[in-house]
Amino acid sequence: MPELPDVTVYVERLRALAVGQPIEAIRIASPFVVRTVTPAPNELVGARVETVERLGKRIVIGVDHERYIVIHLMIAGRLRWKPRGERLPAKVGLAAFDFPTGTLVFTEASPRKRASIHLVAGRTGLAEFDRGGLDVLAATAAAFGARLRSERHTVKRALTDPTLFDGIGNAYSDEILHAARLSPFRMTSSISDDEIAALHRACTATLTRWTQVLRDEVGDGFPDKVTAFRPEMAVHGKYGEPCPVCGTKVQRIIYADNEANYCPTCQTEGRLLADRGLSRLLKEDWPRSLEELDERKAQRVTQALPDTAPAPATGKKRKAK
Repeated sequence: MPELPDVTVYVERLRALAVGQPIEAIRIASPFVVRTVTPAPNELVGARVETVERLGKRIVIGVDHERYIVIHLMIAGRLRWKPRGERLPAKVGLAAFDFPTGTLVFTEASPRKRASIHLVAGRTGLAEFDRGGLDVLAATAAAFGARLRSERHTVKRALTDPTLFDGIGNAYSDEILHAARLSPFRMTSSISDDEIAALHRACTATLTRWTQVLRDEVGDGFPDKVTAFRPEMAVHGKYGEPCPVCGTKVQRIIYADNEANYCPTCQTEGRLLADRGLSRLLKEDWPRSLEELDERKAQRVTQALPDTAPAPATGKKRKAK
């Protein structure tokens, strides 16, 4: 799912390309994508774009008379800036917004159809989409710590909860926790003041750095390769690859629709975090360290090797007659 850095760059480029422009047409290819229609799409034709904002992981296009187009990309939704009047792509095309300078195309490469557009009127209507998460880039360390400790969760769950923190998802939470040298499953109630300060610094540094990386890549264009898996990342999507800090193989835990990626040496004092499902299955056989995991793998390889020793003779050879 596009997170704060990706959405920020989408917003910045849309501001540059669409603010001040009238909406010439709104083409809806997939009716399910429009979840609320007050105002209706045809009422926005001719309206001039006044603002483009980020609201959590949502992109908000504001037009005259305080009317708003709220776009939520979810996991597989993407935006493209195309030549004016560009046809919507088959299967993945959801909607298009035509401007004198180009066309904003909204796609979703998933059959689950989670991406959405809400058309709302007034700031009060827009406020309903604010989940209340704290903007870590604007927050003090004290405010960050108070919000982190306000509910008892694992630190990864806390960072990715949109009611607690704004715009952080699965990918960047992995990178933040690696930078802060914290286990993703550390409980927020057990984190010290020094660790909270380090986590806050890691949040601001990681999100600021990646936002700038994406800005530099896009330049005066438009984001075309928005992905949660990037080769420059330290641990996210790097299962089995060496940690860039210590060289230890990155490990992961898969749960629900997400996964947590971490370095045992940098983040968990060499311990392997137990996957809940596998832990129930293996119980006491769950490896507790990388060394034990490597030993188990070596044993499996040895057991799988064929016996290459010559078979013993089973009887005397018969003499030829």
